[in-house]
Amino acid sequence: MATLVEPPNRIKPKGKHYYTIWQTLFEIDTKYVPIKPIGRGAYGVVCSSINRETNERVAIKKIGNIFENSIDALRTLRELKLLRHIRHENVIALKDVMMPIHRTSFKDVYLVYELMDTDLHQIIKSSQPLSNDHCKYFLFQLLRGLKYLHSANILHRDLKPGNLLINANCDLKICDFGLARTNGVDGQFMTEYVVTRWYRAPELLLCCDNYGTSIDVWSVGCIFAEILGRKPIFPGTECLNQLKLIISVLGSQHESHIEFIDNAKARRFIKSLPYTRGRHFSQLYPQADPLAIDLLQKMLVFDPTKRITVLEALQHPYMSGLYDPRCNPPAQVPINLDIDEHWGEQMIREMMWNEMLHYHPEAASANA
Repeated sequence: MATLVEPPNRIKPKGKHYYTIWQTLFEIDTKYVPIKPIGRGAYGVVCSSINRETNERVAIKKIGNIFENSIDALRTLRELKLLRHIRHENVIALKDVMMPIHRTSFKDVYLVYELMDTDLHQIIKSSQPLSNDHCKYFLFQLLRGLKYLHSANILHRDLKPGNLLINANCDLKICDFGLARTNGVDGQFMTEYVVTRWYRAPELLLCCDNYGTSIDVWSVGCIFAEILGRKPIFPGTECLNQLKLIISVLGSQHESHIEFIDNAKARRFIKSLPYTRGRHFSQLYPQADPLAIDLLQKMLVFDPTKRITVLEALQHPYMSGLYDPRCNPPAQVPINLDIDEHWGEQMIREMMWNEMLHYHPEAASANA
């Protein structure tokens, strides 16, 4: 649980109070009352909380010592910039970013999101049965959120069950935009250690420089298969093993299906794999709706140029009765992140401060 504590050095800044949660000190605005910890990761600790002014339940994520690692700092800045522009039912809403006391020396960042009950990874792991309607509704919402992101020129690049938050009424929201990019950026930052391998498209595993929205569609296919089978479809141990697993299911690829591979060494590797006919998805998921199998087959296509698009997936017969184009308008304008990967700490700090001011206009006028 959250425990109210004395501030460090006994100096209490105006508008802040202090709690310890899982042995982590939270310095938060007095309008938030923490309830309990709900998650911990490489980024820090998340707790549920109540906003006393609105009576709304929220999730507060503390990212501590953010400037110790420039990659983490840039990920956070990217998330701040993106979520300020995004307003969609199937994308997590960033409600607030707390203003630190000191503009030039703050070390921690506190992000306030709408509160969700669990994530898809926890649901898949659980013994809770999932009906065909559950599977369909989760997939529909994921595709719906993704269509909006792609219309705003955003590639998520790290879709996986743990990044899909779920409420008790089965509402789904996409989260974690730390790896997102605007479409058209080359692949130089797509490193082996960053994007979750099990959901990574073949063109990324094969180091193709030119990739697009189809990488997210592949990830959706992997997630859909995991919902149907209650376990990952391609749980590779490293990059080459990942490719072998994919080929073992999809079968050996015809010459015309590997033309997209612009790396000669990578193409040789694919050709060198022993011939396999692969396995049909209906064998892997015998209980699944035949229309679900048909859609899955169209998502998990090795050649990205032949993979189904998000819009085509939403219009697939499996989604019949759910998708209405009139209720799914695209984003108003494409988003330009305008982030330089080589920025130093001072620049990133200043950019973060500017993002925080969007949530605190009163601070902007005080500093004017």
